[in-house]
Amino acid sequence: MSRISADDVRKVAHLARLDLPEDKVQAYTGQLERILDYVAQLEAVDTEGVPPTTRAVEVINVTRNDSVEPTPVREDLLNLAPQREGDFFRVPKILAD
Repeated sequence: MSRISADDVRKVAHLARLDLPEDKVQAYTGQLERILDYVAQLEAVDTEGVPPTTRAVEVINVTRNDSVEPTPVREDLLNLAPQREGDFFRVPKILAD
């Protein structure tokens, strides 16, 4: 006995605002059935004593203090620009007034 019917697929597609062609309904019915079978397999796994995690391998975010430091090459970089205006690059105007 199938847990997912073609009407279920049509209803989910409607709720998700998907335009599902009728020729795809049977294919999606089978795919959703296989997904539910896989979820049932996962539910059968004994997870007693296993702590909840967000990923398989724990990742530690390495951060540094955020501090402002002057760059020693600022003037060199500004001098590389085709046009310079003070401490800024001068670029052509692209937006109309």
